[in-house]
Order: sequence, then structure tokens, then C-alpha cells
Amino acid sequence: MASAEHEVLVHRGAMTVYGFLLEGLNLPSWQEGIRSISLSSGSAGSAGARYQVTLTGPGGRPVAGDFEITHVRPGAEIRFQVVAGPSLPSGGFYLSTEGAGTRVRFALECPLKGLRSLARPAVQRRLKAQVAQLERLRAVLEDSPTAD
Repeated sequence: MASAEHEVLVHRGAMTVYGFLLEGLNLPSWQEGIRSISLSSGSAGSAGARYQVTLTGPGGRPVAGDFEITHVRPGAEIRFQVVAGPSLPSGGFYLSTEGAGTRVRFALECPLKGLRSLARPAVQRRLKAQVAQLERLRAVLEDSPTAD
């Protein structure tokens, strides 16, 4: 199993951060490598919502990265499972109020069985890079005008 997590303090209220993260169509604004994203089934912002994602893969080739929201707890937690792509990590965003801001933890884990376990160092690096993009989320949210 490969895993990684990263956390940041965002100077915005928990419901603002939660709402932004829950809308999967916001991903390209803070995650690199997303070529396209669309809601493919379910209701946006709820468990069961499935998004069709095309990522930039090795050599610039398009790679699937579809995911489904598996669990939501308003203002506190969003969990998801990648359902299409070269690896199928699961993960979540975990929010807690801290002063006037929100602490956000982004965690990912990816099972590695059989021959895939040989790729553990590369998968670990990729997961670490992905969760580190949470820094970009903070910048996007703090630079945008908001009511809170």
C-alpha cells in the first residue's frame, strides 16, 4: 500500500471550503494535469456522484482518472474512490475549523498487489505530489472574493 497526506490552513470558513471541494468541476482550478472533467452520473455534491476525468499521462497521452464520491459529511469530510485509470487510489478531504479558518487534510492511499508492488516508489512519489497540490487549493480559495 502506498499512501500520502498533506494539510493546509485555509483562511476561509469550513462550509466555503467544503462546498468548493465537493464540486468536482472545480478540480482543474487547483489540480494540475486535468484535461477535462464532467459529471457522468449521480447528483453533483452528493455521495454516488461520478465524474469522468481525462488526465495528462506519461508522454502527454490522455489517461482516464474517473472517480466517485463515496461519503460526505457536510462541512467536515468528503471521501472518494478512483474507478478508472492506471491506479485506483481512494482518498478524502478532512476539514476542521481552526480559528477563523479551516484546516484541510488531503489523504490518498493506493493498494499495490502482485507486480504492482514493484512500482511502489513511483506510486508513492505520485501520491505525494498529488496531495501537495493542496497548497494551490489554499491559494485559489484565499485569492477569490467570498462572503465569509
